[in-house]
Amino acid sequence: MRKAVEAELSRSLDATLVRELLDAHAEAKRNFYLGGLRLAEVEGGRFCEAAFRLLEQICFGSHTRLGAKLDTEKLIDKLRNLGSAAQPESVRLHIPRALRLVYDIRNKRDAAHLADGIDPNLQDATLVVSALDWGLAEFIRLYHSVSPNDAKAMVEDIVARTAPIVQDFGGALKVLKPGLGASDHCLVLLYQCGEKGATFEQLRAWVRPAMRRNLKRTLQGLVDDRDVAYFDGTKYRITRLGESEVEDRRLVDPRY
Repeated sequence: MRKAVEAELSRSLDATLVRELLDAHAEAKRNFYLGGLRLAEVEGGRFCEAAFRLLEQICFGSHTRLGAKLDTEKLIDKLRNLGSAAQPESVRLHIPRALRLVYDIRNKRDAAHLADGIDPNLQDATLVVSALDWGLAEFIRLYHSVSPNDAKAMVEDIVARTAPIVQDFGGALKVLKPGLGASDHCLVLLYQCGEKGATFEQLRAWVRPAMRRNLKRTLQGLVDDRDVAYFDGTKYRITRLGESEVEDRRLVDPRY
């Protein structure tokens, strides 16, 4: 999906900036789920650098070159003063304000340098990652050349939770945490699959051989006993309770 999103955005926007935007977004989320809260916020600042330049290109036809100092306050004022007919409200107001918030957290909450002794915490990092997800989704929504349904699928996929301990080998998922029991192993796989879910056959192929004999019983326990998964007769999907359990217990963190 990353390649599809990059290709679609690059049809209308500067390809180098799009690549920087997606790289920063991916790194911010990876660091967030690995517990690197400070690094997630730093990548949030990098995301803003690319996003502000994309807004320059969209509204004024050119952008400040990468590596040159960007006057974000002046740019925000210019965007705000554009007429309502010139650009969508999201471009003129909402995206710039979200980026300003991420910048402030990065620069004033001790994420990038020593400041007032306030350590970056989960609250700050969660806000940063959520703002990045929303900003990227807005660019996809506004600057795509695919059907509305395909654009919606792109947005859902790009902002989905990811499990750092799961590696995707061309659609075949492997959990890189040998100590997990069968139930947690399956829950992590469903966490990685997100809204798309997974069939019994897929899960059977992905779990360890020793887990296959009792896999139906394991999955039934996730669905009926713990409410951490849902089965619609075809696919298993993780529930909100399941997502919370994975994150609260740090199941996707390789250090735990």
